[in-house]
Amino acid sequence: MRGIGRGLVLTLILTVLAAITGTWIGARYIYDQRHQPSLHEFVHEELRLTAEQNSRLEVLEQDFAVRRRAREAELRAANAELARAIQARHEYSPEVQAAVERFHDAMGELQKETILHVLAMRAVMTPEQAVRFDKRIAESLTEQAT
Repeated sequence: MRGIGRGLVLTLILTVLAAITGTWIGARYIYDQRHQPSLHEFVHEELRLTAEQNSRLEVLEQDFAVRRRAREAELRAANAELARAIQARHEYSPEVQAAVERFHDAMGELQKETILHVLAMRAVMTPEQAVRFDKRIAESLTEQAT
């Protein structure tokens, strides 16, 4: 009886370890299939940039970061304005409409800044890198549409 008890415990332990290992492997596989590197990771890790390209991109990224923060501040201000306008009258008033328009304008400007930044990055690349970059951009822009 004692031998059966040990065998049963050993079987249970091995079963639990196999289940944990299988779950971990499955989760990693699903994550790896779904996780696409960010554009920044893609450019800096997969395009094999030269030192000179990295330097030029660093300047572009620093400049864009400043402009992006400014546009994001505009978005936050527009949202705060919208919140105040809604709280004031609880209706779609001219003030609410103006705040919505301000938000849309700020969002549009952020999108333009982002597109200009992406195109500036592309200009730093070799033709071969640009082909891969273009493909990645197209995938990013259409990924949720499919």
